[in-house]
Amino acid sequence: MGGSLGCHRSIPRDPTDFSSSKRKYSAACNFSHVMVNQERLNINTATEEELMTLPGVNRLVAQNIVEYRDCISGFKKVEDLALVSGVGATKLEAIKLEICVSSRTSSSQHSPSSIRKDLDYQSCNGININTATPAQLMSIKGVTEKLSKNIVAFRTENGPFKTIEDLVRVNNINSSLLDKIRFQVYVQRSRAASMNTNGGLTFTTKSHPSPTSFSLKSDDLDLPLGGPTAIPSSRPKVEPPPPGTREGKPVVRLATWSLQACSTDKANNPGVREVVCMTLLENGIKLLAVQDLLDREALDKFCAELNQASLSSVRRWTSPRGLWRSAVSDTPTGHSAQGKSFCGFMWDSSSGIDLNEATVLESAVTNGNTSHAQPGLYKALFTVGSCELRLVNVHMPHAKGENGTNGKNGYCDENKHHRLSPGILDTLKADKALVVLGDFGGPPQASEQDVLRKEKFSALVPSSQCTNISTRCPQGTRCLDNIWLSRSLKKIYTGHCAVVREGMTNPWIPDNWSWGGVASDHCPVLAELYLDLCPKEPPRPGVTVDRGEELPKHER
Repeated sequence: MGGSLGCHRSIPRDPTDFSSSKRKYSAACNFSHVMVNQERLNINTATEEELMTLPGVNRLVAQNIVEYRDCISGFKKVEDLALVSGVGATKLEAIKLEICVSSRTSSSQHSPSSIRKDLDYQSCNGININTATPAQLMSIKGVTEKLSKNIVAFRTENGPFKTIEDLVRVNNINSSLLDKIRFQVYVQRSRAASMNTNGGLTFTTKSHPSPTSFSLKSDDLDLPLGGPTAIPSSRPKVEPPPPGTREGKPVVRLATWSLQACSTDKANNPGVREVVCMTLLENGIKLLAVQDLLDREALDKFCAELNQASLSSVRRWTSPRGLWRSAVSDTPTGHSAQGKSFCGFMWDSSSGIDLNEATVLESAVTNGNTSHAQPGLYKALFTVGSCELRLVNVHMPHAKGENGTNGKNGYCDENKHHRLSPGILDTLKADKALVVLGDFGGPPQASEQDVLRKEKFSALVPSSQCTNISTRCPQGTRCLDNIWLSRSLKKIYTGHCAVVREGMTNPWIPDNWSWGGVASDHCPVLAELYLDLCPKEPPRPGVTVDRGEELPKHER
């Protein structure tokens, strides 16, 4: 093409409309020897060099994109790019009109080649301008002693550089010089984790992909490869729970937990697995009702972690972890934001808890508007020691007022058609020892739960106690989850009920465009009953559990 195109080249907002020249296409290299194809950059096939032609994408960010892309087997939509470390929502907004997504094997959409033949630039990460000394900065071709002092002085006065482009704010550095040195430098800076119940964690944005779809494959990993900097999560400082007794009487702790659209990929996230497994161990929970599972196999991941620990925190647990099993409804029992969802149970069979049978009382049905009129109810009969205990697992949709706000008492009766299905009436009348637990979508005084009050059931969590959680609001805002006990079971209720709020976050869990998010926007709710368990011999830590035995059809 004759001359160099320099750092910027006009490209139309719509690649098919070549009459516009309002946008700038950032090219981080010299294109004097190649023909520029003015099409959008396919982020599923682009090389690191090609990705660096995007505005604000340096080599470090390009490496993050490629590594994350490999982990998830390709981007499904342009917006997925925001999850990559170093990109985020702001940078995505600046580049989304220059990128596209298509099949990784497709060659129909290509980008300008960014082959750089300057052999003088450093092929590795180069110099981190946020930590380099003046002597190190002087090793950059084009940076004099005076410029190195100017960079350090600017950094000292204004704080770390956010992008390489910020170098033009330094005295005696212009855009032309920046183009010459940009391949020899990179930006890496520390950032604080978002507010969460794990306390203040600080980690750096290293060249690692997001762990959203990660699963552990190493036999001895304290932290998985990739993701945020290897900073271990901060668990609550608790002693292993004492033997299951209260006031000298044997007890069992059961709980309910909505895991918020828990897919197999989510369960593979090491942070999610740690939060779920350690919460069960730290709180002595032996029987757990779970709601909002997108994949029926998701609970298997947690059971496998408890039975054959791969996470260091689980491996270090000094008390027996038990022998965990799970069962999930054969048919969907509700709807989540991402589609049909299932309910399930997890239990420690080494504690003398066995599942006899489980069934869906009534499948979720749809009305003419394709919204679910009634939730499905997953009923299970457990043997706990010498006693029988019937549990009904409930997942009701959340009701909100206009503009997403809640009505009086944190609940809105706008969706009154979302009620417990008639199938529960026969169960409530036929079974005396019954626990109804799960995500009810509102506080216990909501009219949707009138049927429980009519049958003399008692809610253990008062409406004044919130059961949801987020990093922005760790104390919660609504009472959604609960445990209802029948009148006969109130006699064996120890009076101990708790909403677990500690240890709900982990550095490996995405939190919007940051890290340190919650495993679920629901907290687990636990209750304690006087029940005499007949513990079986638990497997010793580190001993492989034999799952080859034939399991009943309802167990997975």
